[in-house]
Amino acid sequence: MQPVALSAFRGKKHVVLFFYPRDGTPGCTLEASDFSDHENQFLEHDCAIVGISRDDCLTHADFRDRNGLSIQLLSDLEGEVCRLYGVLKDKQFEGTRRECLLRSTFVIDKKGVVRHAAYGVSPRHHVADIFEVVRALRH
Repeated sequence: MQPVALSAFRGKKHVVLFFYPRDGTPGCTLEASDFSDHENQFLEHDCAIVGISRDDCLTHADFRDRNGLSIQLLSDLEGEVCRLYGVLKDKQFEGTRRECLLRSTFVIDKKGVVRHAAYGVSPRHHVADIFEVVRALRH
């Protein structure tokens, strides 16, 4: 429940920043659980994992507890960070327009440079693909 700045990681860790639509949905649970299950592998490559959705902090805490997640989850209620990364898309739903979060992942190196951006990803096998991107940062 405290603000987090990516600049805090600069010079120390790479960051996998993944945006997901909602806590508790099957795809989001699969993705967050997979990242959490492989967190130690990422840490061995000096990489932190941070998930962001528009859910509130209490919902995140419940989601983490119910699924045994160890990764950091951040709340972006107003969608400010989501807009900065271009992951909010307008969709028509029953005649009304609403913003939807597009499942997306960014790999940011220790210098703060975005090295990889993937929009509209499928949660299945996604963590393995992102791990390969992180491994390549060493070379």
